[in-house]
Amino acid sequence: MNPWKLTYLGFDPASEGVRETLCTLGNGYFATRGATADGDLRSPGTYVAGCYDRLHSTVAGREVTNEEMVNLPDWLPLTFATPGSDRFRPEEARLLHYRQELDMRHGLLHRSLRYQDEHGRVTSVRQRRLVSMADPHLAALETTFTAENWSGPLQVNSTLEGRITNVGVARYRDLRGDHLTDHTTGQQDGLTWLSVRTRTSGITITLAARTEPGPASEISAQQDRITERHVIALRRHRPATFTKIIAVATCRDHAPSPAQRLARQAPAFPELLERHRQAWNRLWERARLDVDGPEVSQIVRLHVFHLLQTLSPHAADLDVGVPARGLHGEAYRGHVFWDELFVLPWLDLRFPEISRALLRYRWRRLPEARAAARAAGHAGAMFPWQSGSDGREETPAFHLNPASGHWLPDHSHLQRHVGLAIARNVWRHHLSVGDTAFMTEFGAELLVEIARFFASLAVLDPLSGRYEIRGVMGPDEYHDAYPGAAAPGLDNNAYTNIMTVWLLTRTLEVAAAEVTSAERTRWQDIGRRMRVDFHDGVISQFTGYGDLRELDWERYKGVRRLDRALEADGDHANHYRVSKQADVLMLFYLLPSEELLEILSRLGYPADPGLIPRTIDYYLRRTSHGSTLSAVVHAWVLAGTDRATSWQYFTEALISDVEDVQGGTTAEGIHLGAMAGSLDLLQRCYLGLDIRPDGLQLDPLLPDRLSTVALPIRVREATLMIEADSHGVLVSRDESGPELLRLHVYGQAVHLGRGESRTFTREQRTSR
Repeated sequence: MNPWKLTYLGFDPASEGVRETLCTLGNGYFATRGATADGDLRSPGTYVAGCYDRLHSTVAGREVTNEEMVNLPDWLPLTFATPGSDRFRPEEARLLHYRQELDMRHGLLHRSLRYQDEHGRVTSVRQRRLVSMADPHLAALETTFTAENWSGPLQVNSTLEGRITNVGVARYRDLRGDHLTDHTTGQQDGLTWLSVRTRTSGITITLAARTEPGPASEISAQQDRITERHVIALRRHRPATFTKIIAVATCRDHAPSPAQRLARQAPAFPELLERHRQAWNRLWERARLDVDGPEVSQIVRLHVFHLLQTLSPHAADLDVGVPARGLHGEAYRGHVFWDELFVLPWLDLRFPEISRALLRYRWRRLPEARAAARAAGHAGAMFPWQSGSDGREETPAFHLNPASGHWLPDHSHLQRHVGLAIARNVWRHHLSVGDTAFMTEFGAELLVEIARFFASLAVLDPLSGRYEIRGVMGPDEYHDAYPGAAAPGLDNNAYTNIMTVWLLTRTLEVAAAEVTSAERTRWQDIGRRMRVDFHDGVISQFTGYGDLRELDWERYKGVRRLDRALEADGDHANHYRVSKQADVLMLFYLLPSEELLEILSRLGYPADPGLIPRTIDYYLRRTSHGSTLSAVVHAWVLAGTDRATSWQYFTEALISDVEDVQGGTTAEGIHLGAMAGSLDLLQRCYLGLDIRPDGLQLDPLLPDRLSTVALPIRVREATLMIEADSHGVLVSRDESGPELLRLHVYGQAVHLGRGESRTFTREQRTSR
């Protein structure tokens, strides 16, 4: 197994959707799914970051409005036919060989095949595809044909296809997806192009293509598609190469240049490829993450690869957030959720400029978040659970349960904790970069406005003397109301309440000058009197959770989406002690145990040492893992006490997309949060790596199945190389950053100078 390559042998129509997702190529500006260029069984998709459109649809007798990331015109189509034969289709052809290979090291998609037509002619085809990481508006497809036992003309058609709609997710197909309108095509001096406009957002997109060799023997142009027809004279055993280079441009681009100009100026394929490879070399230098074992190493690199294709340095210059399913498909409509909570910690230590840009996306939408808070009767900024182009709430009013065929009310907009995720990322970025300019520019404003919102959510109950947060949903997502309640929402979700206390405390520490004296007094009071519920010796997920019934787990054994299964059976998850994913356990994912216990003690809930392990065990036995994020969190919270089980969850997080563990969801797009979360498990959890106000903490405790981890990180303008194994860790610095960097390694406080390297052994460990 080559840890830099993901290889598929044979053409399998049933798995083609997963292959298309995992073989997506992108550069942060746009991405194209790994669909074939010549088949009929394909789900093509090209998506430009931040390109959204809004349409009205009628479902179940109701009008609904949905904004989604737009599937743009398809630049891939390149079909070919031998004399007297139909065009090649991999799903119908007599294939003698078929191999598809994703080269993650260089950002290339290779395909090689041999087929025999109905006249006995054997032709081999080799393709190389790239979406340029060096020139973000360019992509290319190089195809080399070899006639093995014949000579004669080969018909090759190259098309720009504008008849594209958003149909990549089956359960959305009752909704309109016809986002593209005002199609126009054109040709001049060897170029062809296709322009469209999004129906309501009014974004114009142009794709221009240049083919080599040229010119075309014929060009067929319609309003919504344009095709070049070429005839290549093949001679037996003599390869002939055909290249298609395309440019993508939109009216939202900085210093916009027409796609036609970009395509004409683009270098030939060899130079384009070399520049692309060099760009990936530079990225891998910063993104290096070496682990032992080719299979684990391969998937780790796949996760790094797709993270960087979605959020590359090019994205740092764009106004975009973290799309939960990458730029790889249409699931979740390309929306931005809370997945940045799992993504930014990895980026902070590798590409802090990208993290800052993603936080700026949130900051630019503060006016919309403030307006949403005011409309709900609150102060500060209320960020939406699902965000898209302008920061308004994009959570749909209804969602389809594919298990029952029912359209159901969607109350997930009550997951106010998305604001806590944003605030947590602001805090972590501040610690990682050590840059006061970030807080001055916009970080402090984000923290304070989010803190004001959550403080206004907290209402003092005069009977208990406790502050309560009512009518919300937690990360679990299965529970959206009390059984029999007339209105949705739950009271005192433990994760929301405790993280609110954390937020108010941290905001007063770093942005006290932005807070009024009255706010300071009230926030401090909330920090002493917030309500947290307990039952059976564990933290309650919300008030009344302990009164719910236990589920018959044997009946639903192996079912991950219990909410759908129960609803199809005429029941509801609201009646049971079940979780889709970590909820209470998110507290142990985000907060060190000593910090969590200190918060509880300050609230008047002194905890015995067994509270955390009891709570982990309790909820772990009641979680169906209906989200790919579930394995990430459970691997983390078990890392210090049960390394074997932690490793099991880590490997599940690794394979969640490669093996499509959620049963059909990978074809709709990658799970970016789980991919980044698996990388962060290696980077921070298993290395015991944490950035704190007093410096970098490093306390490696590797799972037994993981013997080495090596990676570079960037902390407060200093670059460090960390190489850990079961015996100890080597920490090396380059010449950048402050003269001395304070570290805590195995509990020892040390200062590491520029250019210095030091080895620490586990025997030197003084504390955990």
